[in-house]
Amino acid sequence: MRVLLTGAAGFIGSHVMEALVEAGHDVVALDCLHPAAHRADEVAGPGLVVADVRDRDAVESALRGVDAVVHHAAMVGMGVDLDDMSEYVSCNDLGTAVLLTAMARARVRRLVLASSMVVYGEGAYTSPHHGAARPAPRLSRDLESGRFEPRCPICHGTLTPALVTEDAPLEPRSVYAATKVAQEQLASAWARQSGAAAIALRYHNVYGPAMPRDTPYAGVAAIFRSSLERGEPPRVFEDGGQRRDFIHVADVARANVAALAAAQGWPGIRAYNIASGEAHTVGEMAAALAAWCGAPPPEVTGQFRIGDVRHITASPARARRDLGFAAAVSFDGGMAEFATAPLGR
Repeated sequence: MRVLLTGAAGFIGSHVMEALVEAGHDVVALDCLHPAAHRADEVAGPGLVVADVRDRDAVESALRGVDAVVHHAAMVGMGVDLDDMSEYVSCNDLGTAVLLTAMARARVRRLVLASSMVVYGEGAYTSPHHGAARPAPRLSRDLESGRFEPRCPICHGTLTPALVTEDAPLEPRSVYAATKVAQEQLASAWARQSGAAAIALRYHNVYGPAMPRDTPYAGVAAIFRSSLERGEPPRVFEDGGQRRDFIHVADVARANVAALAAAQGWPGIRAYNIASGEAHTVGEMAAALAAWCGAPPPEVTGQFRIGDVRHITASPARARRDLGFAAAVSFDGGMAEFATAPLGR
């Protein structure tokens, strides 16, 4: 199959590129080398089309002869502040709209979209008295006082984290999260109006070799590794008890290959958690990386970001059932490898 891969030079995109080629696909690789994810002096690799998905002519040219699109081009992460908002919306949502318009014109009817766990906001919770519960957004005054755990909206009692499923309400709590929800909605509208098939892969906390270093747009795993390379202990926000679902980038790449094979024969969009189903805390990850690097233990700072959520761990059952995908890299094995793996940038 001839596949257009956008964001092909990025952290996840580069691993997806390798997996698609290994699976026998003919890949058209496109990336604009956006400065949020790439060095200014970065040189395009052989065969890379350096173009922006917001450029209609470039996208239409890249789509010639293509059977399917795997769309990873996006600004990621929390960003610096609200000054980033227009760039996030332009890159992620306008770029996706331009791409989908060109796909409709070219009659390309198969899409795999890189989405994210951030579309859920907080994860799933249960109350011992009221069952399933959706906590309200955390307040600055609570976080400043070290009250990090969300409370039941009815009785204000303690909630127990549970596995979030793809049917959970979407409740984005950051600009990036809002753009990922919009991407899914745009893809849904495109798929239904054109009779096409789209799969949205909701990645949970992806880590692995070639993560970008020293950038506010990087994931927490890369930030911790960058600190360790500088000889500094990882600085852990809140109390380190935030629960996350960490998944290795090699597993994410395999999920893309599986989704590409599955996205056919039905109109509309289907969403899948790409996750391990196992909860580990941010503090646990920082401690594992520090130990494997022979570094001092993490420093828990109590700092917070208002757009962060407390706990989110996913159910991988739907992806296992429909895509035949299950994470293969264990937390311990993945962290041992990542502790010494080369970073990007």
